[in-house]
Amino acid sequence: MGVEKKGTMMSELDYTKAQLAFFYIIVLLSLDVLNPVKIFVHVFPAFAPWHVASIAIGCLVYTFIVNMRPLVYFASKVFFHSITSIFFNDVQVIGREHIPKYGPVIFTSNHANQFMDGLMIMCTCQRTISYLVAEKSWKRPIIGHLAWCMGGVPVKRAQDSAIRGSGSVTIDTKEIPTDTEGASSAEIKVVGKGTTFTSEFKIGDKIRFLKTAQGIKVASINGDESMTLKVEDGVLDILSSQPFPEYVAFDILPHIDQKDVYQNVLENLASGGTIGIFPEGGSHDRTDLLPLKVGVALIAFSELEKDGINVPIVPVGLNYFRAHRFRGKATVEFGRPTYLDPATLPDFKRGGADKRRVCNELLGRIEDSMRSVIVSCNDYEELQMIHAARRLYREDAANETASQRQDMGRRFAEGYKRMLLQVKGDPPKEWISLQKRILAYQKELNALGIKDYQATGLDHEEVEIGSETQGHGKGETVLHRMNIVGHIIHLLFIIVCAALPSLLLNLPVGLASRIYSNRRRKVALAASKVKVKGYDVMLSERVLCCIVLVPSLWMVYGLALYFLTSLDGPSLAVCFTCFPLFSYWSIMATESGMVDVKDIRPYVMRMIPSARRRLAALPATRKALRADLRAMIRHIGPSLGDIYYGKDLNWQKNHH
Repeated sequence: MGVEKKGTMMSELDYTKAQLAFFYIIVLLSLDVLNPVKIFVHVFPAFAPWHVASIAIGCLVYTFIVNMRPLVYFASKVFFHSITSIFFNDVQVIGREHIPKYGPVIFTSNHANQFMDGLMIMCTCQRTISYLVAEKSWKRPIIGHLAWCMGGVPVKRAQDSAIRGSGSVTIDTKEIPTDTEGASSAEIKVVGKGTTFTSEFKIGDKIRFLKTAQGIKVASINGDESMTLKVEDGVLDILSSQPFPEYVAFDILPHIDQKDVYQNVLENLASGGTIGIFPEGGSHDRTDLLPLKVGVALIAFSELEKDGINVPIVPVGLNYFRAHRFRGKATVEFGRPTYLDPATLPDFKRGGADKRRVCNELLGRIEDSMRSVIVSCNDYEELQMIHAARRLYREDAANETASQRQDMGRRFAEGYKRMLLQVKGDPPKEWISLQKRILAYQKELNALGIKDYQATGLDHEEVEIGSETQGHGKGETVLHRMNIVGHIIHLLFIIVCAALPSLLLNLPVGLASRIYSNRRRKVALAASKVKVKGYDVMLSERVLCCIVLVPSLWMVYGLALYFLTSLDGPSLAVCFTCFPLFSYWSIMATESGMVDVKDIRPYVMRMIPSARRRLAALPATRKALRADLRAMIRHIGPSLGDIYYGKDLNWQKNHH
């Protein structure tokens, strides 16, 4: 796989051409002898400069109107590219060669960072993408305008129109099918207490039980306290999670007619455009995919039926590290395209059970392809353990590429799942012990403020200098402690210098955006059925807050300079236009200062006797962990097959 740093806005040749054109225009404007407008006016005195300017303005306006949508998209892409470069320290791209250069494409991605997900793909993909955007988000200020600039298509979602139903309902557990193969044609009777089904429900609506995200379609309504539900894929899992036969509260999800949306999408694809979809339906902060919505399969089949085009479905994996924090890291991975089987089109046309079957089969393959570009786990602790194990297993000082890091992470995640299947969910004590030791090692690193790669060098440092076991004298100990104090003072000085530019330009906005994003996180968490802590909304809300507050702060400073200083107009204009540059530089300086803040903690820890002993013990702990981990993998690895032996794996097949 090819790995590239941040997605380029244009090819290297186009960028070189743009540079040459820019400098050529500067030369023409600087020298009257070469200025074509002044030469023309001199040769033809009947024309004034404003005549030429008027014609140029007219052509400029006409060109902009004719090409408004692609120009707005390109301008938005430039703007969002600057946003991602500010809010992310590093963005790496994998597998861009898998994106078809021409023709229609459907991009499917996991949804782990709300609005930032679409921006991230937009900035790293060379194709122009029109995303399906929830109508609820489309109507929000700023977000809706930005979605329009991106060519988004608003979609009304049933969960956004959900209302609480009156009364409570129950289901006789004896009626719940136990045979999953024959359950797809079954119906289940719902009994209500204090309900008004005839006035609140319509056939085709869905009922959603509390603490579940998926609704179940209403097949028939027999009265105010009796109706039947249609058993589809995933329904049995929902019913088994409920405390039936106890009565439970419920929500009503009205049926939404998406005919116009599908028509717009199919027209876009038929003209060679691309569509971006988040099949999970909404953003979340879980470590695995949510059940996929069937819409993407319906679009693919409908396009094949309507226009005879088998659209490639390209999975996009968004893998974030510290996703909800400022200056985090991200890896965007484009996987191999998935195509539907044209032989299944007659089954789709027949409708009914055949249509559901082929759509679910395609949806399963799309889910496999999406898992092939992410590292999925059951929970955050398991994900943390897998990343720690990957770092311990790799060779010391190995310079991993983003592609190698993703591949190794998936090997550990998938291998761990297969190991659990082999032991039927009851791992041996030595596995559990090793897992606990790895997590304890990671927690110790976090407590001491160092990274795993730093622990490998501790055995080369005189961490325990001055101890009797090392045989150092008192004078050497004093000199060493003074050296540590000197390091701390030096780092503090750098931090203060780096922080000064941000005190005025970025600190007020940073504090306000943090408070605002945390409040929005709590609101989103309270309204969601699938979020764990609501971290997926924080960065998006911070970005939106900064888009509004940063220009406002510049305006305040500009007015202060105008009224409180004697600067003339050109000087004020230069100051105001330099604010964006100063803000960006201060962010870079602050980031350098934050790196130094992280470097201070190990030095401070060395001043504490107990911490020095803990630091001294880390290399041996790491060495033992690594040896035990590698021994276990050598023992179990052969039973994992291609995950252990294979070099270039097709992860779509391995997840199937």
